[in-house]
Amino acid sequence: MAGKKTEGYEENIEIPDKVDVTLHDRIITVKGPKGSATRKIPDLRINVKVQGKSVILSVGKDSKKEKKLINALISHIENLMEGVQTPYIYTMKICAGHFPMNVAVTNNQLVIKNFIGEKVPRTVGIKPNTKVEVKGAEIIVESVDKELAGQMASAIEQTTRRPGYDLRIFQDGIYITNKAGKPIS
Repeated sequence: MAGKKTEGYEENIEIPDKVDVTLHDRIITVKGPKGSATRKIPDLRINVKVQGKSVILSVGKDSKKEKKLINALISHIENLMEGVQTPYIYTMKICAGHFPMNVAVTNNQLVIKNFIGEKVPRTVGIKPNTKVEVKGAEIIVESVDKELAGQMASAIEQTTRRPGYDLRIFQDGIYITNKAGKPIS
């Protein structure tokens, strides 16, 4: 039984106004009014071209696996295009029920002092291309890259994680309350 020949698969992404997309050595750079972001295209099966006001993604085979690869990359590129126009903002809440916690940004690090009465402060390094602000009992993480903003917020939340304790009773910590415009319930 002979194998079935398949045609290639191709998708286009329209580049919005005020956004510039360049491609160099399999790295896509998206620049916009709020900043720039880059993404490496690791899979060699995907061919990428920037022509005029569109990004063209194509693969040689028309199989489910290749379509999934292209659709995932489309989502990443669209997130970059959206982020350089309006940055992604994660909102976090500082909960200190038993011990008053001091949180501050110094020397490109978030420093958490007196967490559950600890003498040694906990620190989180701030990732490049992210901005972290402390406003009262809130921490705001902002970035043009959705993945970087999410990773930074997660790193802050994991720093105050206490495994083995019931969160309904021991509520001390820093928790994500809003993920890029979507509230967490």
